[in-house]
Amino acid sequence: MMSFNENNKEGMVIPISDIVLLPGVTSILKVSRLGEEQIRNLLKEDGENIALSLKQNFNKKELKEEDFYKVGVSFKVNEVEKTEKGYQLKVKVLDRVEIKSLSIQNNFIHAEYDIFPDNIDLYEKNQEEMLGYLKKVTYEISEKFQGSERYMKVIEEIRDLNSLMVHLSQFMPISNAEKYDLLETQSLKDRSLKFMDYLLKQKETLELQLQMAEKVSKKNNKYYRESMLREQLKIIQEELNEGKGENDKKGKDYLNKIEEAQMPPDIKNAALDELDKLQSQSPNSSDYNVIRNYLDLLVQLPWKKSETKPINLGEARRILDDAHYGLSKVKDRIIQHLAVMQLKKDKKGSILLLVGPPGTGKTSLGKSIAEALDRKYIRLSLGGIRDEAEIRGHRRTYVGAMPGRIIQSIKKAGESNPVMILDEVDKLMTGGYSGDPASALLEVLDPEQNNSFTDHYLDLPYDLSEVFFIATANSLESIPAPLLDRMEVIQISSYTINEKFHIGKNHLVPEVLEDHGLTEKQLVIEDYVLQKVISEYTLEAGVRGLKKQLAALARVTSEKIVSNTVELPYKITVDQLEELLGKQVSRHDKAQLDNPPGVVTGLAWTPVGGEILFIEATDMSGSGQVILTGKLGDVMKESARISLSLLKSRLPMNSINFKERDLHIHVPSGSVPKDGPSAGITLFTALASLVTGIKVDSKIAMTGEITLRGAVLPIGGLKEKLLGAQRAGITKVLIPKDNVVDLKDVPEEVKNQLTIIPVETIEDVLKETLDISLPRIERMFNQKEVIGFKESIGV
Repeated sequence: MMSFNENNKEGMVIPISDIVLLPGVTSILKVSRLGEEQIRNLLKEDGENIALSLKQNFNKKELKEEDFYKVGVSFKVNEVEKTEKGYQLKVKVLDRVEIKSLSIQNNFIHAEYDIFPDNIDLYEKNQEEMLGYLKKVTYEISEKFQGSERYMKVIEEIRDLNSLMVHLSQFMPISNAEKYDLLETQSLKDRSLKFMDYLLKQKETLELQLQMAEKVSKKNNKYYRESMLREQLKIIQEELNEGKGENDKKGKDYLNKIEEAQMPPDIKNAALDELDKLQSQSPNSSDYNVIRNYLDLLVQLPWKKSETKPINLGEARRILDDAHYGLSKVKDRIIQHLAVMQLKKDKKGSILLLVGPPGTGKTSLGKSIAEALDRKYIRLSLGGIRDEAEIRGHRRTYVGAMPGRIIQSIKKAGESNPVMILDEVDKLMTGGYSGDPASALLEVLDPEQNNSFTDHYLDLPYDLSEVFFIATANSLESIPAPLLDRMEVIQISSYTINEKFHIGKNHLVPEVLEDHGLTEKQLVIEDYVLQKVISEYTLEAGVRGLKKQLAALARVTSEKIVSNTVELPYKITVDQLEELLGKQVSRHDKAQLDNPPGVVTGLAWTPVGGEILFIEATDMSGSGQVILTGKLGDVMKESARISLSLLKSRLPMNSINFKERDLHIHVPSGSVPKDGPSAGITLFTALASLVTGIKVDSKIAMTGEITLRGAVLPIGGLKEKLLGAQRAGITKVLIPKDNVVDLKDVPEEVKNQLTIIPVETIEDVLKETLDISLPRIERMFNQKEVIGFKESIGV
């Protein structure tokens, strides 16, 4: 126990919550657990006990001093009773107290306190008037409830203000903070007035709730009465064979629309069945509007087969060339697809997937295809969809049910053969609690199934075989294999700098000028300025960022023209770019003047194009440890281990003592994650350069995967990597021999500036980089040891 200042009173503290205790009141305290020592202290005749309210931590676990309010009450225990859930204390509240300090040890709480007496500022007569008013309000509230008489008898017998407030507070929705406010208020008058406010608010709340309940009940009774009268009227009309009124008129309208929709026989029969249901329903019934919405969808969907229009391949080629620069391979593939559609009128499987980096024109290509085919163009964005019902719709049994986006788009197009762009199909949220939207697309994009696609809302087969689906994606990795198998993939690679220049000059600059209300006579962007913007103020595979930068230049020009601060035409110079566009955005690595031993230049693919990267290796005294840094992925770490194992197996054993040296391999730009096997030969060459001390020409870059047997395997992204090498000032590139077939996709301007060397093994790599030949494997063993080993195994 702690020792306290003798000038202050001290006592044991019982934590309480959700209860009001006021001086002079006899009350019941329920305590979940009490120790024997605590019970003895509570029952001492001369003991002082404190009930102190909690302001937080109501579960009463590991209580701290800051969990308590500072004002409580002292009490005397008259009786302790054991219950199933703890103890029940019958207590007499003595005085309000103010806590000076608390001591908490093993859930045993002691306090130093001072008496904080009530201020009795109401005369006895005023107390009786206040008591009477509170009882009157309580009586008015009790009249609203049946069986409240016995509670009012208890209240009538109470003759003390504090006792009345304590008794009523347990039946009122008063917060803990408000209850504590009553206790903390020293003035009996102020406390009574506060409690009166709480009681009047409770009365108003109850009256409002009762009025609302009464109105809702009357409204429901009115609807029920009207419904019954309409049913009776309907029966009377049928008996008298009189007109069916509004329902009959609407039924005739729907009948005409069904006849005009040219539905297949089974669909028409289903529509007529729904029409019969509608005519038998009351306009106020819950199913009436559900059936009407369903019939509206049926009659608005295009059921009639669209006439096949002839395809002019020359016109289609012109439309594609006018809207898109470059992409010759992609355009050829699209034209071939259109030619097949022209020959085979009922061709199924018109499902293309355009895959490429952002801003390369995938969506606009789909729009051009729609224009070339003279069909309606519908774009459906799938990015972020996580609910299967977005594709297939909801069952009609659900409130607010709707058809899926596929059927809604067909309805919007008004034709059964539109060109539908499924944008960002790789951004679908696969799996989840609301079904798998990617799996729901399987039927949509399967030529053998989509002629009878069934939407959950429509619940009837709809033929999607005439729809030309074109999906777009940035990557194939996140597209499920079954879905990918149903589409024909057309790869769209990133643009070269030359292609970006022509796109900017012929397409983006005129478009930006028109968007900003400018003409070529007002703003002039010279070719060299456009090239500077592309190379230093954009970092992307497509041209979306380039358009944004051109728009920024146009906005500045618009402001200057409106404010009459420049002469026309306004020409933007290179020197103004930093002022207009800010600091340079694109900072590509450049080939170094000299690479020390252990440093080799590699090639990397990124979503915004190719880049060079440097592999750095060094050694130091140690214990044979290999250190890998640069935020490398698991595959790249494995390539480093393969390179080291290959180096140890191929080099003479005395070239370096690996057991006494630590190797450290680092790839700069440590904050950027790097992974993939294509740095294999670069890692091997860096280690070979380190142990031999021979420098590798800084103008040589390389890419390729290696195996433990020393073979160089093919890699992906060759075009982007060679573009990055050419931009960085590389003159010679080593590529896997199997990637030679991919060189046809590389622009001639790039191939003319690079010396491209195909390599097949690591011997080829080191011959080109270090001008050395690796010894054969058998030369790395002592001949006597080899002979002894052969004799031991009987060879």
